[in-house]
Amino acid sequence: MKYIGIIPARYASTRFPGKPLALLGGKPVIQRVYEQVAPLLSATYVATDDNRIYEAVTQFGGQAIMTSPNHKSGTDRIEEAMQKIGGDYDVVVNIQGDEPFVRREQIEALCACFSDTTTQIATLGKPFESIEAVENPNSPKIVTDNNGFALYFSRSIIPFVRGKEKQDWLLAYPFLKHLGLYAYRRAVLSEITRLPQSSLEIAESLEQLRWLQNGYRIRVAITEQETVGIDTPEDLERAEKFLNQINE
Repeated sequence: MKYIGIIPARYASTRFPGKPLALLGGKPVIQRVYEQVAPLLSATYVATDDNRIYEAVTQFGGQAIMTSPNHKSGTDRIEEAMQKIGGDYDVVVNIQGDEPFVRREQIEALCACFSDTTTQIATLGKPFESIEAVENPNSPKIVTDNNGFALYFSRSIIPFVRGKEKQDWLLAYPFLKHLGLYAYRRAVLSEITRLPQSSLEIAESLEQLRWLQNGYRIRVAITEQETVGIDTPEDLERAEKFLNQINE
């Protein structure tokens, strides 16, 4: 199978304008992301709406493609990029442009999901390590069926553990955190970008609920590694320290 990675990257950001071009260890964040994943896939592109990002990517030898500034989601940007790129790719991997420490094992786990022909979409889940983290609404939770397919994603704590004190819930049930890496069969990507917003998606502000509500199957691969996202300048400072620790 042929896997292509698309990294959606916007220059405009409310909390951190120009984030893809911010330097991390002397390299732009987008270059760090690109270099982590490009060796693992048949092809990799940055899909952007800004010439500055496009030029930065091509200058370090990466592949980039310009897309519309009007997309409401990274998934829509990826579909436009794929229409322009063409090719006979089987699976499209959506890599977040602000996660420079995405791991080889995580990309490989996503891709491995498609050895099962019933997998339409794949994503990652990581076991929570504390009940305080489970309670954070910015960390969506996943409940899966016995075959590893998502039943539901929620910002609320799911499931509710009845008859136990909350501090004991992690001992009673393996709560699973959603990590925002996705992969889609090529035809499925085209289909889901044509779907209107669903009521569950609007309620929880989680795009993947649109796909579930329309009957698509999302396989969840399990990873033990956390991703390190960069949303603010303060996150970049923490990422710099993390990078120094890795290099040491």
